[in-house]
Amino acid sequence: MSIKRLNPDTLHQNPAFTQVVTVENPRKLIYVGGQNGVNTTGEVVGQDIASQSEQAFKNVIMALEAAGATLADVVKMTIYVVQGQSLQAGFAGAQKVGNMNTYPPAISVIIVAGLANPQFLVEIEAVAAIV
Repeated sequence: MSIKRLNPDTLHQNPAFTQVVTVENPRKLIYVGGQNGVNTTGEVVGQDIASQSEQAFKNVIMALEAAGATLADVVKMTIYVVQGQSLQAGFAGAQKVGNMNTYPPAISVIIVAGLANPQFLVEIEAVAAIV
């Protein structure tokens, strides 16, 4: 399997994400459903975007590990953030858990009016590819 991260000169360059990710001959694709800032008992961890992002990112990592993957295998993340929340604070919370800069995936951030639970401020989905 080959994962290639492409940042064409014709597009904006940002170390936090990759513009295009290609996966050739994957043997296993892993789709991690939306993870929120909740602990193992389902309780919301913190009332701020930083603490919820940190927990949601931990949950993504645990889901990946359960499927035999790591952050290095992630090719796409989608992050849903409730309108009015600080993207910078959310990113800082997630960075406490794992550094995506070594193998930055393609990322989309979508601002939403709300999530499934009114206490949720962030939700993170991931797609990974492993041999």
